[in-house]
Amino acid sequence: MAMPLRQSIKVATYLAEQKLRRRDKFPLIVELEPLFACNLKCEGCGKIQHPAGVLKQRMPVAQAVGAVLESGAPMVSIAGGEPLMHPQIDEIVRQLVARRKYVFLCTNALLMRKKMDKFKPSPYFAFAVHIDGLRERHDESVAKEGVFDEAVEAIKEAKQRGFRVTTNSTFFNTDTPQTIIEVLNFLNDDLKVDEMMISPAYAYEKAPDQEHFLGVEQTRELFKKAFAGGNRRRWRLNHSPLFLDFLEGKVDFPCTAWAIPNYSLFGWQRPCYLMSDGYVPTYRELVEDTDWDKYGRGKDPRCANCMAHCGYEPTAVLATMGSLKESLRAMRETISGNRE
Repeated sequence: MAMPLRQSIKVATYLAEQKLRRRDKFPLIVELEPLFACNLKCEGCGKIQHPAGVLKQRMPVAQAVGAVLESGAPMVSIAGGEPLMHPQIDEIVRQLVARRKYVFLCTNALLMRKKMDKFKPSPYFAFAVHIDGLRERHDESVAKEGVFDEAVEAIKEAKQRGFRVTTNSTFFNTDTPQTIIEVLNFLNDDLKVDEMMISPAYAYEKAPDQEHFLGVEQTRELFKKAFAGGNRRRWRLNHSPLFLDFLEGKVDFPCTAWAIPNYSLFGWQRPCYLMSDGYVPTYRELVEDTDWDKYGRGKDPRCANCMAHCGYEPTAVLATMGSLKESLRAMRETISGNRE
């Protein structure tokens, strides 16, 4: 786990505070979507399927920052759409960083070099570039040639300027252990990004491509083989050890989607950003008025093959905090990652 030590301490302190206050449900990281518009048309994404009028909307800065502050979460993942298309995205980031929120700006990197001057390097800020494979595979997944090369150049320039750069890679049933190993080796060893997040492709209801999502057993077999040979320990993966165990099928967890809630132009999405069962204006309403017991594998058929980070990483984090053995294990991996 390559999370910076300062960030690890803040998150651990936050979780301890929630326990002392006896809060059963609280946010770990907010997925903030200040727009749905994008400059790509990825087959596995359903955001740009919204009507034209919705795609033209941009969330006001005060609304975006206010939602994060209302939730109290220590971390924010800004997505979309493509957040760099938002004309005030730099101000949203600036205000969140000023409040010492850890901000990850998720981007396909097409506008990254053009917009980079609007941002300042900070231990509280990172670009999170989406990379789904090496050149041919990535460009095919985003349905546009040249995107991989631009993303690589943007990552190199950002690193040279002193920015933290992380990546997010989604893998489908067309992937093999070897394609996963190849792209993660490249990101880890050649580009030397700070952290990498990985995710099995999830059944996003509005995505044009519904044929290439992974099933649970496929996911477990895929990552078990990819992690073999010491790869898991060597890669700077931005995940708790227990979540990686979960991907391999060594442990199983219930979904805790309330811990990584989604806030968009429509409000707080119920129950998660993959399923649209309604929206509410406040995080408190989301937590208190949602029947969480009816969601998850074995409960809702839409959840049958989901092993998405937004539902299961927080469960793994909470399980880690509840176990001295797992806490020490996570601490060892954090310290080891920060020494590399």
